[in-house]
Amino acid sequence: MSVREYTEKKVFHYIEEHCMIVPHDRIVAGISGGADSVCLFYLLLEYAKKVPLSLAVVHVNHGIRAEAEEDAGYVEMLCGQEGVPFFLTNGDVHRRALEEKCSVEDMGRRVRYEAFRQTAEQLGGAVTAVAHNSNDNAETMLFHLFRGSGLKGLGGIAPVRNGESGKIIRPILCLERAEVEAYLRERGIAWCTDETNNGDAYCRNRIRHNILPYAEQEIVQGAVRHMCQTAGMLRETEDYLEQQTLQALGQCVIDDEKIEEKKRYVMDLELFQRFHEVLQKRMLLTLLKKVSPGGKDISMVHIQDAMSLTRKEGSHSIHLPYGIVVWRQYGRMIIERRGEVTDVPLWDREPVMVPSGERGMDFPFVCNLGNGLKVEFAFIFRQKGQKVPENQYTKWFDYDKIEEPLVIRSRKTGDFLTIADGTGRMRHKSVKDYMITEKIPRQFRNEIPMIAAGNHILWLVGWRISEYFKVEENTKHVLQVKLLQNV
Repeated sequence: MSVREYTEKKVFHYIEEHCMIVPHDRIVAGISGGADSVCLFYLLLEYAKKVPLSLAVVHVNHGIRAEAEEDAGYVEMLCGQEGVPFFLTNGDVHRRALEEKCSVEDMGRRVRYEAFRQTAEQLGGAVTAVAHNSNDNAETMLFHLFRGSGLKGLGGIAPVRNGESGKIIRPILCLERAEVEAYLRERGIAWCTDETNNGDAYCRNRIRHNILPYAEQEIVQGAVRHMCQTAGMLRETEDYLEQQTLQALGQCVIDDEKIEEKKRYVMDLELFQRFHEVLQKRMLLTLLKKVSPGGKDISMVHIQDAMSLTRKEGSHSIHLPYGIVVWRQYGRMIIERRGEVTDVPLWDREPVMVPSGERGMDFPFVCNLGNGLKVEFAFIFRQKGQKVPENQYTKWFDYDKIEEPLVIRSRKTGDFLTIADGTGRMRHKSVKDYMITEKIPRQFRNEIPMIAAGNHILWLVGWRISEYFKVEENTKHVLQVKLLQNV
């Protein structure tokens, strides 16, 4: 079997295995003039003899190389010879990269896919074919691995991708670069050479010229092929886990707590914690991407920070890029993007006086905090030996030590807690210093409701209580305060 016959058989099988093309499809092929894209062009022409399809070509001049116009001319000539419609897009990649503060390499890719999408739409929703090969796939895997990518990145380049840009297919992803060039040589087809690919200015070029050849020659022959096989298995695993993640989210997310534009999600932590940690992290990543602009800049460190909240008691929060806030409160995890300081407050009202009738005659007393929560005060005659509740949302205070009227309010200057200093004594600690120590984000500090007797804070609701008011062995009269969820 000749190289041509073997290559065409291999690629045609790959196209059909992944259902890339169906009869009468309109195909827009991105053809740069390099070996890979020229190989793609001729293989699609051959496949059109087997399966009826209409083919058009898009060529993008990035405005980077002096030879770019010659490349465009060569591709236009090939299209003219074969009677294939030719579309040319000119883009000033250097200028746009500077304006949008990204790399030339990244901007070049964006310009190309913009051109492909626009042409595909112009032709009535055509399928876009691009010329990635197996070496490109292996390079992508290593590039993502070195950057600390997750499973999706390690899956490399997918044979078919359906997204906002429409359907994108990669028919020669099954071919290694050497196979591409062998096919063109046997058929006597020339191609253009991009000199920028010969240097090591770009990260991918350094992987291409130094790491992969070394792996093939010094580690194991067939390294690229083996990597691509592994990439396929990883993509299958990623697809399965994505299905499981969406199912898990369907159970954990409280639907009626979502607000418009999907800016806020609330999860039931008890249900969340029943799932394996792998799915927990994936659920958090999914929701964080949903509330971030374009799903960008969410990394593993942010996931780990969010995960840490699930292991803590009480109310805690973290602040992430783009004004995203993740906070734990009352058995729930809330993920929202607040952007500017247009917060959903925990406390946004004037102070509320707590009744102080003799022996709790005015109790029980309930105060709505907003945000779906309320706080309930009750008076208890404590029986000898009666244990203090250890529930993080139910607190007991020695009623006889409370000498000033109680107020529910936000913090103010001079507020303090009494804390144990580790030597058996107690000392005052300012609420400001406590909030800094606990790394409570600045924008939350005025929103946390406090139960105060003057400047002495009994409880930062959901956080910690003052040691001074704790129930002791001989305490007889107890003020019970509960943080409750509105029903």
